Amino acid sequence: MLKSLPNILTFSRLVMTAVILVMILYSPHVENRAVFLDIAFVLFLIAALTDVVDGHVARRFNATSKFGRMVDPLADKVLICGAFICFAVVGEPRLFDLSPRTLSIVHWLVIAILLLREVYVTVLRQWAEARGINFAATRSGKIKMLLQSITLGTVLVKMAHVPTAAWGNWFTTIMFVAMVVATIVSGVLATRRPSLRQ
Repeated sequence: MLKSLPNILTFSRLVMTAVILVMILYSPHVENRAVFLDIAFVLFLIAALTDVVDGHVARRFNATSKFGRMVDPLADKVLICGAFICFAVVGEPRLFDLSPRTLSIVHWLVIAILLLREVYVTVLRQWAEARGINFAATRSGKIKMLLQSITLGTVLVKMAHVPTAAWGNWFTTIMFVAMVVATIVSGVLATRRPSLRQ
């Protein structure tokens, strides 16, 4: 049972991700939007917690597997990329006095960077795994994921509670910049793994 727990947690994260994405898309039509988004935020925290726990359990009970190494990052990608796509669809986050057109360009440019990095690293991971090369998560990838998660949570909180506050705009913008930089850097570092040069 314990050996299958990491995969169960990963599957549950995929289910929660689907719910979160639907909630983001539906949020503009909800009367009590703050409470609705708070629920989405709590679900997001639970999903993020399962990501931490499943890795710990897998290592503790020697339950790591090729399936886990492939599906676990996929679940993360669906959550992060899916959320930011949904944000762009509903026009969030609104930043300063930027026009809807400018905001849309910013949102979709960020999404393009996220998707390009994830597609590239996923292809690289599959190539490595097919050759028996371990392509487990690295520190730069974990920092990238942490910043992406914090940014996702920041957008949910901003939408719910400080949609027009100046400090909310600044904090969200800073998080977006940090997230994009970490995403690009982690993608570049993925090609410089010593294991890929063997």
